[in-house]
Amino acid sequence: MPPMPDLTLIGAGFGRTGTTSLKRALERLGVGRCYHMEEVMNHRHHVPLWAATHRGEAAPWDEIFEGFGATVDWPAAAYWRQLAGYYPAAKVILTVRDPEAWYESFRATIFSSLSADAPSPLAQMAADLILDGVFGGRADDRAHAIDVYRRHIEEVKAALPAERLLVYDITRGWAPLCHFLGRPVPDEPFFAANARGEWKEPPRGE
Repeated sequence: MPPMPDLTLIGAGFGRTGTTSLKRALERLGVGRCYHMEEVMNHRHHVPLWAATHRGEAAPWDEIFEGFGATVDWPAAAYWRQLAGYYPAAKVILTVRDPEAWYESFRATIFSSLSADAPSPLAQMAADLILDGVFGGRADDRAHAIDVYRRHIEEVKAALPAERLLVYDITRGWAPLCHFLGRPVPDEPFFAANARGEWKEPPRGE
């Protein structure tokens, strides 16, 4: 079997910035399978790999992303800088939305779920990486979390050249995404997936 291609696209946007819609759109555009927290739920053997990466151990990127052409959402978005260095030919998409709206969605979904009792190994990994790692254990502090979100956006924009980075609000639809990737615009509506009422929390107690 020939070796799988490296990642060609890295999503640097936080969860709840349209990452599920972006995953569906990228797969529709033919970039290959797109890694997302959904995929961690389907690849439970990846949970200890992410947990080890969070502890500072060497990240097995090729093992995690075998068979994938792109990645968006957490947990990978927390390592956008390392991934951009490891896959230097990959383009980067930073999904963004209004910070206040982002926090309301994040608090009602990811934060609420990961703050509950009796976490599964998957939920514990996600809580360690997101709530503690990204937000320093202060995700319940609205001002702090929004400040982290804003600083993240500025850090990504400052770190990457314009030709490698798309700062993308999914409400803009297909055109900027297709232009960035050099793909024709599909003659169909853009994806609107995983709205707050459709959000699926990680399984617990398993």
